[in-house]
Amino acid sequence: MKTRVVITGMGAISPIGNSVAEFSAALRAGKSGIGAITQFDTTGFDVTIAGEVKGFDPSLWIEKKDARKMARFVQFAAAATAQALEQAGLLKDGEAGKRVLNNNVERTGISLGNGIGGFEVTSESFRKLFDVGPKRMLPLTIPMMIPNEAAGNISMLFGSKGPAYTQVTACASGTDALGQALDLIRSGRCDVVISGGTEACIVPFAVGGFQMLKALSSKRCHEPEKASRPFDADRDGFVLGEGAGILVLESEEHAKARGAKILAEFAGYGVSADAYHITAPDPSGEGGGRAIKLALEDAGMKGEDIHYYNAHGTSTEINDPTETKMIKYAFGDYAHKLKISSIKSMTGHCFAGSGGLEAISCILAINEGFFPPTINLENPDPECDLDYVPQKAQEGRIEAAASGSLGFGGHNGVVVFRRYS
Repeated sequence: MKTRVVITGMGAISPIGNSVAEFSAALRAGKSGIGAITQFDTTGFDVTIAGEVKGFDPSLWIEKKDARKMARFVQFAAAATAQALEQAGLLKDGEAGKRVLNNNVERTGISLGNGIGGFEVTSESFRKLFDVGPKRMLPLTIPMMIPNEAAGNISMLFGSKGPAYTQVTACASGTDALGQALDLIRSGRCDVVISGGTEACIVPFAVGGFQMLKALSSKRCHEPEKASRPFDADRDGFVLGEGAGILVLESEEHAKARGAKILAEFAGYGVSADAYHITAPDPSGEGGGRAIKLALEDAGMKGEDIHYYNAHGTSTEINDPTETKMIKYAFGDYAHKLKISSIKSMTGHCFAGSGGLEAISCILAINEGFFPPTINLENPDPECDLDYVPQKAQEGRIEAAASGSLGFGGHNGVVVFRRYS
């Protein structure tokens, strides 16, 4: 019999709020977090908009001396982790007032997703290397840029001494990290795992690279809040976002023994590879659909048990109809009765951060009784003929929700959450 795994804490840093409460309120309101890029001068770029995290002050959660040694994606993860651990009741005052784990640190692990690492650090160091030579590069270039530094820094900040993994499967990284965390607890290696995803790559190199792929929306830079429009016939690409979503996972036994408030059960995980193309999903939808079926099987559930599906929903020409096929492949006729939405219409595509944030949106949907909307869905693509909760959030009781992520390279990950009882 599988060990039951539950969620006891959540933390969010996002383009629509820097706490779970702010994030939830924005989802309900259908608030867009997309605007003009402020992190660099966009002169000469076709794309001048993104879903930036606004008003972020790392010192609210991290000592300033620690934050100075962290890339932006690490700061996001550390802040969201502090929120999640506080909610879970897993922190105590340590030396010099520092908040540290009050749990068995050797049985506490980390599994985080990150796709690109400290891109702003990489970009700045390359600029200095090419402009003035290697002796002017940032001294901490390497330890700040590598993707594993979010997990490493969180371990050091809070004192966890169990596994500290980093999952890199492009846009599926955050979701796959959650799946790995689920397995760590089920296997008995950990009692608690800090998991989710983080990303911060709104820099010229990333925007330029995706612009050259023709992947980003460029037609609505004059009205950025309208640019991300998943499943809409007038979509023209995704909008780059950033942020972190972190969840605290525990075995049910461990959570109950310490009297923790349980937010939801993490019921299942499914993963597959398309073996098709380096950037495009398999147009049949079979690969992603198979991941959904595997997640349901892992959870011991049927398609009809899922009331809400959080779609990858990137707002690209290829993804949206393919994902529609994927959902139909997995759910059959029930797909037409299922509520589906893409919160990327509000946040933009936060890459690895999306998996964590979208898992949180599923748990909020279950606990607060609402279906997040797909804003900007004004002219549905005929190939996307399911119920995507257009424009406004809808109220309703949700017993179980699933979230899917698809990554460059053909990576597919799906997680399933259900109301805890």
